[in-house]
Amino acid sequence: MNRMIEQGVGAADATAPRTMTPHLQERSAPSALAEILSVIRRRRTLIAVIISALLVVGLLFSLLATRKYTASAVLEIQRETGSFVKVEGATSSDNIADQEFYQTQYGLLSSKSLAERVANDLALYSNTDFLKAAGIIEDDDAATPTTAISAQDRRNRTSAAAAYLLARFKVEPERFSRLVTIEFTGTDPALTKRVIDTWSTDFIRMTLARRYDATSYARNFLEQRLVQLRSRINDSERQLVDYASRQGIVNLPASTTGGERSIVAEDLANTNGELGRAVADRVRAQSRLNNGGAVDEALGNSTINSLRQRRAEQASDYAKMMAQFEPGYPPARALRQQMAQVDRSIAQEVSRVQRTLQESFASAERRETEFQQRMKTLKSGVLDFRRRSIQYNILQREVDTNRQLYDALLQRYKEIGVAGGVGVNNISVVDTAELPTRPSSPKLLLNMAIALVLGIGLSALAAFLLEQIDQGITDPGQVEGALGVPLLGTTPKLAGDPVTLLGDRKTAISEAYLSVQTNLGFSTHRGFPASLAVTSSRAAEGKSTTAFAIAQSLGRTKRRVLLVDADMRSPSVHHLLSLANDRGFSNYLTGEEDLDNLIVRAPNEPMAIMTAGPQPPSAPELLSGDRFRTLIGELLARYDHVVFDIPPVMGLADAPLIASAVEGVVFVIEASGTHVSMAKVALGRLQNANARIFGTVLTKFDTKRGLFGSGYEYGYGYGYGDTAKKPA
Repeated sequence: MNRMIEQGVGAADATAPRTMTPHLQERSAPSALAEILSVIRRRRTLIAVIISALLVVGLLFSLLATRKYTASAVLEIQRETGSFVKVEGATSSDNIADQEFYQTQYGLLSSKSLAERVANDLALYSNTDFLKAAGIIEDDDAATPTTAISAQDRRNRTSAAAAYLLARFKVEPERFSRLVTIEFTGTDPALTKRVIDTWSTDFIRMTLARRYDATSYARNFLEQRLVQLRSRINDSERQLVDYASRQGIVNLPASTTGGERSIVAEDLANTNGELGRAVADRVRAQSRLNNGGAVDEALGNSTINSLRQRRAEQASDYAKMMAQFEPGYPPARALRQQMAQVDRSIAQEVSRVQRTLQESFASAERRETEFQQRMKTLKSGVLDFRRRSIQYNILQREVDTNRQLYDALLQRYKEIGVAGGVGVNNISVVDTAELPTRPSSPKLLLNMAIALVLGIGLSALAAFLLEQIDQGITDPGQVEGALGVPLLGTTPKLAGDPVTLLGDRKTAISEAYLSVQTNLGFSTHRGFPASLAVTSSRAAEGKSTTAFAIAQSLGRTKRRVLLVDADMRSPSVHHLLSLANDRGFSNYLTGEEDLDNLIVRAPNEPMAIMTAGPQPPSAPELLSGDRFRTLIGELLARYDHVVFDIPPVMGLADAPLIASAVEGVVFVIEASGTHVSMAKVALGRLQNANARIFGTVLTKFDTKRGLFGSGYEYGYGYGYGDTAKKPA
């Protein structure tokens, strides 16, 4: 044991351990699962009660609840594409997306109008058993004959029955298909089947009626529009003819376009063509006249060519004659006269040809001028005609528009008439409803499972709330995280006299305090501190027992140890050891110098004892003086270790005064008793007094309720046989 204490000598304060002995150190930081299991162990009674209560409620509900039966049918809903002629605009669903179409159908299946139709077809307003089960009528009203029910009461009952049916009706589409399952749940299996069968039939009938009503509405609407358009066509044509008569507008049908052309425009087009031809004739005549056209005409004239040939023959004969005779030769003179006559004839013929060309040019020029004048006149007429035709064209377009709209509506009217008479049904029943033989609710296993889940949830919530309300330290693993100080050790809950149990080194309590002593051996660089104080936040947490146990454990190591009861307000060390308390700690503080008279020895205990002594009038005044620090110095000169049992921290000034004078403090916490907030305040007061906190000791720990269960019980007592298993 001496080796265990001295192994801490020379260790630095910074390396002092912050946990318990090795076999407990591994468990000082429990996991979240371990913490949950700890809460379950501590609150197992509450959890069991809540879960059992809810299971009983679930069982009673399952046994006492009214039996309900569910009937179902499967419908197939297709898009409305069964018409022979596509009628655009006849129904609004033709142009919507598939999803919108099917959502609309599901809404129609769950519509109030369909439910009222089903209730009316089944005559539920007169079914007294159904009305009483649904809570629509009282027992007194059930005796009223059906024939005595007024029309208003009948409508009210039908509406209430429809609401009852809708509340228990469900539509479940099957994904990626056109199939829809409809279900109804009721207390009467036969009526449940009838409701589903009637619902399917009425939905098909309602769909056909809606389509027929929509077609009839469209047909009536188109009939009214056709009558209106026919009247508008007559009025517009009458206005067109009257205006044309007043303005003298006469149009001819165009052979190519199929439209109409005015006479003025037709005349202008013809005159423009004639003018073009006249200009061409004038250009050709001018070209022949100005570019040697007369010579060309002469060369092509047969008369001139004949005269020229004759002249050439005469010239040839004259040349031959001149070769033999003189010019005065009579035949030669006669021949010259003939030649002159031929020349004159040629000149006359050429002159005639030239005059012809000039006359042709003049004629072409006059003709061109005439057509130009006519074009000017016709252009003026066309412009005037166009001005007068503006209103005419407006009236004509109105006539054409009305006629086209009339023809289109007439065609649509014919198509709707054909489509409306087809009567194609896009809804069919795939599986009809069967008579339910087993109730669909209540479901015992499901209700028990729900009750179990609710019980677990409520019990977990209750346990969590209680854990939040109960701010006590329940497990060793919570100490360091909640308070920020190391855990020196954990002591079990005692079930007997602490002095007797601590006197037996084989008990769990002795082993626990041995672990505390071992950890304190690493708290300073010299090993176990020379002076230390043991305190707690409030009374009755086990601080006096802890101080006694630490001093006793140190005394067993053959060291000189003194236990000082410094709690002058409520001393307890003398009660533990059955000692007198007439002299002690308070006597020295008030002036007595003889320490030997103040220190006693208890029978069979390895350490010396200084009791608290008489209660002084003001303990803080005594502790604030120099006598207390002088006492510590004198005691440390006589003893190796001095352990002070000091008052609780909360509400008193004694503990901070003593703690600031000793080397360090051991803070005691009662398991499941000390609130975290109170412990934090107490530790804060000690730290404000510049006291050094060596660590905490968790006392009165119930190993059966703690986080680690019986592990503590085993850990404290291994190697000592059955003694370790005794309850502490």
